[in-house]
Amino acid sequence: MTKNYTLTAILLALAITASAQTNPQIDVSIRFYDKKIYYVQSAHNDPVYVQITIANKSPAPFYFKLADDRMFSVDFDVRTSANRTLQQTEYLMRKRATVQQVFFRSVLIEPGESFSFIEDVRSYAMLSEAGTFVVQAKLYPDLYKPPRTAAGQQTVSTTPPPLVSNRLALNIRPPSILGSDGLPVAMDVETNAILVREALPPDSMISYMLTARQKSQWEKFFLYMDIEAMVRRDETRKRRWLAESEEGRQRMVARYREELQNNVIDTDIVMIPMRFEIKRTTYGEEEGTVTVMEWFQIGSYVEKKQYVYTIQRKDDIWTVVNYTVQNMGTE
Repeated sequence: MTKNYTLTAILLALAITASAQTNPQIDVSIRFYDKKIYYVQSAHNDPVYVQITIANKSPAPFYFKLADDRMFSVDFDVRTSANRTLQQTEYLMRKRATVQQVFFRSVLIEPGESFSFIEDVRSYAMLSEAGTFVVQAKLYPDLYKPPRTAAGQQTVSTTPPPLVSNRLALNIRPPSILGSDGLPVAMDVETNAILVREALPPDSMISYMLTARQKSQWEKFFLYMDIEAMVRRDETRKRRWLAESEEGRQRMVARYREELQNNVIDTDIVMIPMRFEIKRTTYGEEEGTVTVMEWFQIGSYVEKKQYVYTIQRKDDIWTVVNYTVQNMGTE
């Protein structure tokens, strides 16, 4: 009797998976997780993060397997404007060609619910040239299985047809222009123009930075932030900074910026305020502070925080070099 129940459960799961592959009510969609300007460079330096969302719009639950190594659950079809498919990365091909046990967890999406995760397109496709590309994701509900070749026969795919997503237009620019400090010059995503720091008053500079964060415009958000100074705020990082070469320091700056964008460190400064109000600005010839009250939507309530941004002026340009934050309760 136990075996019969087990067999029934397995057949039911397989039936749900199989029906989903032809069910238009199981919607797979993708969007850029952090829309910005992408360049021809390594995946480590410039990942192309895409958020994949599986939405169940059917009246029945949807079951699928999600591998711990997502390369066995998803894929990306990336094509040029001439409809030429880009080559898969060597890492992806080697990973799938290796005989190994694939660990996974079962995910069940109830009707009206959705499930999301993030992947880097550069881990799947060789984005080694500049141009305009079309990106489409593929989801394998029953995992990707390498093709098999029987003796004297052609190679046959054993993977059921995947669910496919909408298409995204991806623009890859030539290698980024480097400034005099060796770091890439900031570009405006909306206009494709080079962003140039202006001699803004301290309160206007802070308003510019916070407004950019509200609009998720990372390049503008970082424009008036002295990232080197922010790296050295932490004593451990400061000691490492002092011991590094110039090239090593550039890597630290790039890594710090990437970790800020991914909410790994200093998460208070990258929170998105629903509104803000500059309360006090004090400054001298070279240093100053700007006190700002900021409100954040946290679930069903609004959280209030007071930020004090420490600023410095160099070559008539004010930048943020440090900050403190104090919780002021909820509203």
